[in-house]
Amino acid sequence: MKVIASQIRKGNILEVEGKLYAVLVAESFHPGKGTPTTQIDMRRLSDGVKISNRYKTTEQVERAFVEDRDFSYLFADGEGFTFMNTENYEQLIVSKDVVGDAAPYLQEGMVVRLSIFEDQAVGIVLPQRMTLEVVETEPTTKGQTASSSFKPAILSNGVRSMVPPHIGPGTRIVVLTDDGSYVERAKD
Repeated sequence: MKVIASQIRKGNILEVEGKLYAVLVAESFHPGKGTPTTQIDMRRLSDGVKISNRYKTTEQVERAFVEDRDFSYLFADGEGFTFMNTENYEQLIVSKDVVGDAAPYLQEGMVVRLSIFEDQAVGIVLPQRMTLEVVETEPTTKGQTASSSFKPAILSNGVRSMVPPHIGPGTRIVVLTDDGSYVERAKD
């Protein structure tokens, strides 16, 4: 199915010159003068080669037909990550290459959306936000009360994030799964 380049998002699967590519980053640029463009960084599914293409934002791009289905995460082992279809309870093993940066955020029983192409998982979409606990962080320095100052912290899943000075170890916080950035203190 053809779509315009500006509609492409991270996680979409594109067909370029007969090969399938997973979109890693899609950014649209609108210069003051000249033609708006969309820069798309992609990874070829067959061998993992990364490429970067630039399109005019109105240019047509071939989006591969993939089926998005909800799966529940079960466990990880040497073969990869095992997910279960929430409708028919079939299990699917997804390679480490497909899961990529999402691996630290996976928790047992978590429901994620997998993009399926010819019975193979080619992409994963996590919930946008997650609640995690701060395991380790620097103590607050007296006088460091400026709202724009942040300090490094290590979360319960091992990911490093920047948190405000008032957050200490043991505090539960909400983070974005895209980049691990702090959103707010958890309300639970």
